[in-house]
Amino acid sequence: MPRIELVAPLDGVMLPLEQVPDPVFAGKMVGDGVSIDPLNQLLTAPCAGTISQLHRAGHAVTVTSPEGLEVMLHVGLDTVMLKGEGFEPKVKEGQSVAVGDPLIAFDAQMLALRAKSLLTQVIVTNSDTVASLTPATGTVSAGRDIIMTVEMAAASEQAVQGGEMIVSEAIVIPNPTGLHARPAAVLSNMAKKFASRVLLQRGEDQANAKSVVSIMRLNLEQGAKVQIVAEGPDAAEAINTLAPELAAGLGDEGTPPAPAPATTVIKPVAAPVPKPRSNDPNLILGVSASPGLAVGSVFQLKRTEIEVPETGADPHTERRRLDDAIDVAKVQLEALQAELHAQADPSKAAIFAAHMELLEDPDLIDVAESAIAKGKSAEYAWQQAYSSQALQLEALPNELLAARASDLRDVGRRVLSTLTGQPLEQPDMPEGTILIAEDLTPSDTASLDRNRVVGFCTVGGGATSHVAILARALDLPAVAGIEPHALDVAPGTMVVIDGARGTLRLNPDTDEVERIRQATERAEAKRRADIAAAHEDATTTDGHRIEVVANVGGVAEAEEAVRLGGEGVGLLRSEFLFLERATAPTEQEQRTIYQNVSDALEQRPLIIRTLDVGGDKPLPYLPLPREENPFLGVRGVRLAIDRPEILRTQIRAILQVRGCSRLGMMFPMISSLEEFRSLKAVVEEEIGTTGRREPVQVGIMVEVPSAAVMAEQFAREADFFSIGTNDLTQYTLAMDRGHPKLAPLADAMNPAVLKLIGQTVEGAHAHGKWVGVCGGIASDEQAVPILVGLGVDELSVSVPALPSIKAAVRQYSMSQCREFAEKALRADSAAEVRALVPLDY
Repeated sequence: MPRIELVAPLDGVMLPLEQVPDPVFAGKMVGDGVSIDPLNQLLTAPCAGTISQLHRAGHAVTVTSPEGLEVMLHVGLDTVMLKGEGFEPKVKEGQSVAVGDPLIAFDAQMLALRAKSLLTQVIVTNSDTVASLTPATGTVSAGRDIIMTVEMAAASEQAVQGGEMIVSEAIVIPNPTGLHARPAAVLSNMAKKFASRVLLQRGEDQANAKSVVSIMRLNLEQGAKVQIVAEGPDAAEAINTLAPELAAGLGDEGTPPAPAPATTVIKPVAAPVPKPRSNDPNLILGVSASPGLAVGSVFQLKRTEIEVPETGADPHTERRRLDDAIDVAKVQLEALQAELHAQADPSKAAIFAAHMELLEDPDLIDVAESAIAKGKSAEYAWQQAYSSQALQLEALPNELLAARASDLRDVGRRVLSTLTGQPLEQPDMPEGTILIAEDLTPSDTASLDRNRVVGFCTVGGGATSHVAILARALDLPAVAGIEPHALDVAPGTMVVIDGARGTLRLNPDTDEVERIRQATERAEAKRRADIAAAHEDATTTDGHRIEVVANVGGVAEAEEAVRLGGEGVGLLRSEFLFLERATAPTEQEQRTIYQNVSDALEQRPLIIRTLDVGGDKPLPYLPLPREENPFLGVRGVRLAIDRPEILRTQIRAILQVRGCSRLGMMFPMISSLEEFRSLKAVVEEEIGTTGRREPVQVGIMVEVPSAAVMAEQFAREADFFSIGTNDLTQYTLAMDRGHPKLAPLADAMNPAVLKLIGQTVEGAHAHGKWVGVCGGIASDEQAVPILVGLGVDELSVSVPALPSIKAAVRQYSMSQCREFAEKALRADSAAEVRALVPLDY
């Protein structure tokens, strides 16, 4: 594979791309690379090649090397707004250049006064062709020092076969400065989410919509007319998603929204990729967000955008107005948190605590203040800032991070409401409402009147969103990712929502309605009975005891778990300490929190999972290179081994916890014995450092098939296993568990996953080690007898599920459970397995 060394195009000081004060560059939406704070005024070629793109504003240029590497150089931030002033291009498109040849001369003094920053980005825009990228650091000299070493990947075929071709109607580019790097990056990141080939077409010219450079080569200025062409299995979805965003300006500052275009089907061809779509016109499919069953009438929630003036008063006045509105929003959120804490509802309170952090996000405020400095009103600047950043989040491939866009819009609308004096609408819903919306914000969900709303469905979102978490806390049936035609269901239509199955059934007959109403009444009576018996042991009818503990994310949830009969904590997600902060938590901070959780458990067992982050869950103070497939990249213990200082600090903090009957730590994403042995060695060293004498158990998360297959070997060295069925399912079935279309198929009740669980138990018990399950399946009442029958010793479940899971164990004998398990292992599908343990409706 070719190895390319890029030399410095400027004299200057290098910075990691993550430190650039621009969310698109820092988020690597354009591509990976470095930034240089320049000390001279001439940009030169970092490699030999051809000038493949020169922006008409003269501030950006792309060099394509003979190996096909596309290197974009972007002088300054927001310099496209200068429309060429201060720049003197020295090359033309199509021209060949050698290393060190002049590309662009610029007036640094003028740019320093009129641009947001002089930081110059050197970015590889076609990252799909790159196997690895290694940046340098320090001060560099133009034409001499190496700033990046790039290993090219082996070529592969990317063509999409089959599907349909769809062409949108003409779209007028509304962006004042055309499709420059920032909106081009937003578009390309959105396009990459689709399997189909996606092109932008202007007259006879076409560009790959998944390539920033290819888009910019079209030189699309404001007013240019383009069409989106998509061909492949999800072409229609690509057009319907991309066309309105392109017409609205892709979140670019100062862009007036344009009407969304229609689409025209040119060549319909049957799409080969199966989609979870119902052939029953009265059944609409989605993804389970919160279990439960309810019958009611449809209420369609339509949200209207708040109109804002673009031009404001003097910047000082507008900044003061924005500051005041943010302060009001903080007071509102503090009041919400206090109310929810008073209601002993820590899960909701934690969500609005995260909203407080968003209000203080420096990037968000910086983008808004930058627009205010250019004469925009506080309303306009704030709306553009949060809308553009939400759009960028939605374009991320990681479902968990993309789901945070709803939180950002929620916070944004709260501030905008104060700025405009328009109160956030609270529609009056009748009793027995089943709400249908394109999306709901956490504030929408938290404010739902439980006496009127009996369930809801959203087109957006997923099982990991804060809205789904709130729905479970409210005990409301909820379906996310539902088919878009749910928005066309007439208000008042009688429907049945099944949160566990992720379905909405229209027009049920009278008998079905009555059956569901009776089932709902039985479920409520059972819930009350389960809570009343929550502190009884989870013992089968023939005396086999199962330990039922909780998955928690902090002290408040640990306290709630004890109240609901939890026998300890089987999974403390320690990453809550590391997220949404500028620096890593200290040893003292971690020790204090872990001890507080232990104290809340009143000597019950506590198992702490070490930091589980990585390419899919980045930390601002732990920059990582972008990964094409973060779920197969540096995450979990791979990151811990790579950054031992963070691991050792956490281990020392855990080892200082006192007062619990059994203390354990477990490592996530273990895939080999070598990994585990190296981690155990660190634990032994830190035990000597801290002087701990009390025993501590060291276990592993079984989340990848290799750990399950080698369970017998691991059991010789690990003290216990905890099976994370969410990840184990997605790695076994090769299905992203957060994918809105595949999630219904990624069922942990699949016999292949159950066989791996059984294999893990067999290997562990051969050496006298115990096995727990802490994934989502542990909180599934249908799965309980099967897991018990497979020999699982512990179930670690979501806090609200504690009473019902303990009750489920008490419902069966061990012989019944073993019979369920044997039949499940012989089944052909997850559906066949679930049919073995029917739901009570």
